[in-house]
Amino acid sequence: MDKNIVKNKSFDFAIRIIKLYQYLQIEKKEYILSKQLLRSGTSVGAMVREAEHAESKADFIHKLAIAQKEINETIYWLELMKATDYLNQTEFETINKDASEIIRLITSIIKTTKTNLKQ
Repeated sequence: MDKNIVKNKSFDFAIRIIKLYQYLQIEKKEYILSKQLLRSGTSVGAMVREAEHAESKADFIHKLAIAQKEINETIYWLELMKATDYLNQTEFETINKDASEIIRLITSIIKTTKTNLKQ
């Protein structure tokens, strides 16, 4: 099994986002916000994967910074869907917890990599 925690968590998160997107489309008949959520929520893992094969440390940091922005945007869409009753409190809390964990991981990796570059 791959020991890259952020890679695994972002992939699992993308699966949850796809399932949430399907739920929002089928059950809630919501087509616009859910598409935004789908785009940002699945791109996190894609950028983490791109960072794996970065051409340099600077490129690695850049790709993870994009992933960081995408997970932050995803949190925005989740908060908006909660505020507009597309998600109930429990639905929101479980997926937002995962998103918050991913943003903390990515931020930590970026900070550590930047610190190591300066040494």
